[in-house]
Amino acid sequence: MLPINLIREKREFIIERLKVKNFEAEEIINKILKLDSSRREIQSKTDLLQGEMNRISKEIGSLMKDGKRDEANASKEATYSLKEEIKVLTDKLVPIDIDLRNEIIRLPNLPHESVPGGHGADDNIKVREGGIMPVVSETALPHWDLIKKYDIIDFDLGIKLTGAGFPVYKGKGAKLQRALISFFLDEGEKAGYLEVMPPLMVNEDSGFGTGQLPDKEGQMYHATLDNFYLIPTAEVPVTNIYRDVILNADKLPIKNIAYTPCFRREAGSWGAHVRGLNRLHQFDKVEIVRIAHPDHSYESLEEMVNHVENLVSKLELPFRILKLCGGDMSFTSALTYDFEVWSAAQKRWLEVSSVSNFESFQANRLKCRFKEKGDKQTRLVHTLNGSALALPRIVAAILENNQTGSGIKIPKALIPYTGFDIIN
Repeated sequence: MLPINLIREKREFIIERLKVKNFEAEEIINKILKLDSSRREIQSKTDLLQGEMNRISKEIGSLMKDGKRDEANASKEATYSLKEEIKVLTDKLVPIDIDLRNEIIRLPNLPHESVPGGHGADDNIKVREGGIMPVVSETALPHWDLIKKYDIIDFDLGIKLTGAGFPVYKGKGAKLQRALISFFLDEGEKAGYLEVMPPLMVNEDSGFGTGQLPDKEGQMYHATLDNFYLIPTAEVPVTNIYRDVILNADKLPIKNIAYTPCFRREAGSWGAHVRGLNRLHQFDKVEIVRIAHPDHSYESLEEMVNHVENLVSKLELPFRILKLCGGDMSFTSALTYDFEVWSAAQKRWLEVSSVSNFESFQANRLKCRFKEKGDKQTRLVHTLNGSALALPRIVAAILENNQTGSGIKIPKALIPYTGFDIIN
């Protein structure tokens, strides 16, 4: 959420920056400034009346002390009248404040100055790539055929139990899944991240704090009786740990890592691009979250990108890193890097991670602030997160890239976790 003082002071700047995200903000900002002007005018009148009432209240005490009861009673009558005026004004403020908030939350985060313009994935910029492209035979199978061949993931059983997009992992498939989770968590711990295990459901305040609500409620599973939402990512509960918290500057950055199942209603279209593990309603993911000092948040972002790069490298997966253009960025992000790994049988790149800096956008919603030592003023922190990593497409790439005539080879880094070196 953009601060009202920023909108007030940098109207033209905000309008121009949001055009990078292909968002036309002028009409909304004009509404915001009109509402803000009305709110400030009413607040100013309220403050003047409150000041006058405080002055008279002090007079009443002096008059009573001096025995001037009639004058004191007359002053009391004046305060009753002032209270009524203040109440009328306060009642006017309530709908204005609601309308003002509802307009402000329609504005996306400002993109960082380095974010390129563009309309979609084709306009993203490749930052770098790495790894060795696998050599597989012309008859190489896509992962949805491999999982049937080796009986390690069962989509039909998932449909029986729940519905499409809820696979059942079996045998070495389940063990591979668990191995990846443990590997990602251990690597995060080595990098200084503190593991947390958050709830898998959150309330509305948490959804609002990280920007999922009211923007993405259609993509979230909603337990209506209790008004809880199944989490689409661990970012939501982990970042909300710091909602309404004032931190000490010397404790920053805070680094958390969490494994959770994730739930998303979005189904996508039919076709190979969403087939098998390419898109699921329930999937496992390890998430890294940072709460950073504003002066150092882009250093934190680069460290997070390097961490994810280290993971895909250790899994021996060919990868590329993309800087997202304005048109492909999320509502809340200021700068995002996407990681993609090569899928040999599908012959295409699969997105497996997004690493983002939200600057103070989420923090303003969360009211998460920090204080420098010896300073009475507080400032908003910067929040960052990234997938480290999402499992389904990582599993798809491992299966497809490592298939041989005798089975599917396990990357060396995972063998201590799986206890086997081949799926056959």
